[in-house]
Order: sequence, then structure tokens, then C-alpha cells
Amino acid sequence: MFWPMLAIALGFLGIAVLGVLGVRVFIEAQRLGREVARTTERINRAAEDLERAATGLARTE
Repeated sequence: MFWPMLAIALGFLGIAVLGVLGVRVFIEAQRLGREVARTTERINRAAEDLERAATGLARTE
């Protein structure tokens, strides 16, 4: 009777560990998504600045 109870306890423990790791992965994926969005916005702003500068330079020539 000891071994089946131990197996069940270890099974629940394994599921709990997988759950905790799943939550951590989800949180890190959200953080990565926010960072990618922030970086994309910065790149878009830099591209717009470059386009404005190039337009101004083209007018002067």
C-alpha cells in the first residue's frame, strides 16, 4: 500500500512542478512580448525620423 501512495504523491508533485514552470514560462513570454512591442515602436520612430531627414535632404539638393 505504501508504493501506490508514494507513486500518486510523486505524480501530484510532478504535476505541481509542471504547473509552476508553466506559469513562469507564461509570465516570461508576456514580458518578452512587451519588450518586442516596445522595441518595434522605437524602430518605427527611428525609421520615421530617418525618412523625414532624408526628405529634407532631398529637398536641399
